[in-house]
Amino acid sequence: MAATDTVTMATLGAVFGATTCLTAQIREKPDDPLNYFIGGCATGMVLGARAHSYMTGCTACLGFGITAALMKIGNKEGWRLTGPPKL
Repeated sequence: MAATDTVTMATLGAVFGATTCLTAQIREKPDDPLNYFIGGCATGMVLGARAHSYMTGCTACLGFGITAALMKIGNKEGWRLTGPPKL
């Protein structure tokens, strides 16, 4: 069971990376958050196909897409969830 879950997570990561890179090349906008949304959405669709559920695919598509786009926007604008580390 652990091997199956590991393969699923590796596949999701590969789909996200490949889709994000392909959309960046096609659209010729490498740092656009929309590329990350599309990559997250493709990842969610793969997860839905794996679960044999349209609802899971739609929900994961929106969830992963929005999260990936917000992470990209946050990294570009320097958002921080916590302060500097305390030593």
